[in-house]
Amino acid sequence: MLLPAAAAPARSRGRSLQSALRDAVRSGRLAPGTRLPSSRALAADLGVSRGLVTEAYEQLTAEGYLRSDRGAGTWVGGAARAAERGARDLAPRPAHARVDFIAGTPDLSLFPRSAWAAAHRGVLADLAHDQLGYPDPRGLPRLRTALAELLTRRRGVVADPEGVVVCSGVAQAMALIGFVLHARGVRTVGVEDPGSPQHDELFASAGVSTVPVPLDDEGVLTDVLRERGVRAVVTTPAHQFPLGIGYSARRRAELLDWARAVDGLVVEDDYDGDFRYDRTPVGALQGLDPGHVAYTGSVSKSLAPGLRLGWLLVPDAMTEEVVARKRMMDLGNPVLDQALFARLVERGDYDRQLRRCQRAYRERRDALVTALAEHFPGSEVSGIAAGLHVIARLPGLWGPQDAFLRRAAAAGVAVRPLSHYEHADDAARGPGLALVLGYAHLSPARIAEGVRLLADAVQELDHAGAVQELDHARVQSTRR
Repeated sequence: MLLPAAAAPARSRGRSLQSALRDAVRSGRLAPGTRLPSSRALAADLGVSRGLVTEAYEQLTAEGYLRSDRGAGTWVGGAARAAERGARDLAPRPAHARVDFIAGTPDLSLFPRSAWAAAHRGVLADLAHDQLGYPDPRGLPRLRTALAELLTRRRGVVADPEGVVVCSGVAQAMALIGFVLHARGVRTVGVEDPGSPQHDELFASAGVSTVPVPLDDEGVLTDVLRERGVRAVVTTPAHQFPLGIGYSARRRAELLDWARAVDGLVVEDDYDGDFRYDRTPVGALQGLDPGHVAYTGSVSKSLAPGLRLGWLLVPDAMTEEVVARKRMMDLGNPVLDQALFARLVERGDYDRQLRRCQRAYRERRDALVTALAEHFPGSEVSGIAAGLHVIARLPGLWGPQDAFLRRAAAAGVAVRPLSHYEHADDAARGPGLALVLGYAHLSPARIAEGVRLLADAVQELDHAGAVQELDHARVQSTRR
């Protein structure tokens, strides 16, 4: 096992011998308690100098891999344990399905590789050496300036570059807000019900629990906010996830009135606010009252979630606390990525990317609505024409829900019901079946294929089969 190390070039032979001995001990090929040859004997066997072996023994003894008893030789110590081999990939992966309608994934093939590569070359050529040091934890001034202009122009926010914080996506923005609220003594935050399950986990990591707040067709119920005594709430007013509604002007005003009355905070998650297909997107809620609204967004839907680039604007009174927490958390986002994205924004490449995505996603939404009308007569698509998903409400004859989902899975179609996003286990369900269908990552042809597969799967049930599925669903419900 040591012969390859002995054959290494003379200048690296000592390091190679030490590395080979370490690996042999870690892997268990040299078991604890094994006596090693004397330095003289091993040097003769390997054809190397005795000094090389002696140095290797002394180094590994100092590190704890070997032990040496004066006059009794050198032995393998018992401190080392075999290392686990291989690197696991814990990244979330799409369902193993013929067609995946799970919401939340953009079309990653639309990533602007040519523009990104060109910007990368330009940034490396222009970036000063001192800018490669630790950045301002808020983000590069260049990017914060570009983002303030972009968000003011496209989303109607009130943005001063001094108050923009660049962060690792909306997830980190929520965690930052959670830590600051906790430090201020806040222990509960309201969340939309139904809503994103991730908010629960993110705030829990900061020691803040979430309180589900129901919605009607205008937005979150402010009366319930008052009843439950919370002073902060997370919302998606431009395009509610998952219901797909846009908050009405009346409900937006009521929400701000509530925040002012309790000196509270509305956290606005503008996760897909740029994608409206029937009209110009409604401006962000933050523009109406930047003193009571924290605004956050990212490039996860417009470019790629793997970039981990987002932004956060908080009321002036919270800015210093958020920046201090951000500094402690990670010392700032990668400089090169920030400078690169700033260049895309400044040169108009990011606006072109948004227009490209909007055209593609609007076409795919239309394809999904058409396919549902063809294969599921009587179905309804609710919510505004926006975003990367729709709510499809199917008539009662396509239920019960558990039977439908089993048949869909058997056909290789991944879908989630609206109930998946409900916080309350006993949430009241309307008649029929409501599905949350993501479409942005699928071509129109794949969308049509997926809806056809879904329809074929549930239509294969004859009357006897339907009764059997219904009985099974009832049994499972009773067990729960």
